[in-house]
Amino acid sequence: MSEATPGVEQGTAAGDPAVARLEGLGVQRGDTAVLDGVHWVIHPSERWVVLGPNGSGKTTLLRVLGMRLFPTRGLVEVLGERYGAVDARELRRRVPLVSQSVARELRPTLSAHDVVVTGLNAALEPCWHSYGDEDHQRAAALLERVGLGTRSGHAFGVLSEGERQQVLLARSLMGDPELVLLDEPAGGLDLGARERFLEGIGAIAADPGAPPLVMVTHHLEEIPLGISHALLMGHGRILRSGPIQDVLTSDGLSECFGIPLRVGRHQGRWSAVATSR
Repeated sequence: MSEATPGVEQGTAAGDPAVARLEGLGVQRGDTAVLDGVHWVIHPSERWVVLGPNGSGKTTLLRVLGMRLFPTRGLVEVLGERYGAVDARELRRRVPLVSQSVARELRPTLSAHDVVVTGLNAALEPCWHSYGDEDHQRAAALLERVGLGTRSGHAFGVLSEGERQQVLLARSLMGDPELVLLDEPAGGLDLGARERFLEGIGAIAADPGAPPLVMVTHHLEEIPLGISHALLMGHGRILRSGPIQDVLTSDGLSECFGIPLRVGRHQGRWSAVATSR
């Protein structure tokens, strides 16, 4: 097994076009380098998980990748378009984000169905655009796909946190996305809600026709089946990246989180526990 190398492409066939390419990426806030010298390439068949301690730059990396934050320096190309030379608002429609920040932007009285159908245009209100029968049928089918067909007419704000995350996942698929970003999507969910949600993500990750995805999390237990690649971050830099089995090692996770850890895997799911040296 080869050691994963920070910021270097791993295990990708020659000529496979990049979905996203970050080169020399940096984000500076005052005297603090939130991201520093990040090099990362994502290819169409890949499903990534990004891990690291609080403050390591994971969410900032995701926001830059989704063209929701302009970097201080470096090159950002997503879906063949270069940040700074394209209308980022249009590109965001092709790169949906599932996060609590999106949930907070949505009116809680919107129905689950309306939350999903407005994902077609990355809109916050259904009155901003017109939707045809096919659009409504697709929204209904996506809610069925994530197991919430019976909640279609329920107000978004009265759904459980787990159900809201499932609605946002359906919303992210509404516009035939070309890259899906998930920022700690299982955070705050109880065990049952987490497992139901991860099952839905795992089904998408296992679908060869589904778009590539990038998921940020703190916990190995929140990595669904079907994730192919992993990236470890620390202090705004990539520590390791590559095929998941090469990156999620006891040594790699111990270095990343600064504590001795033993990494395990059971029936395809990952876990980690602290251990004495």
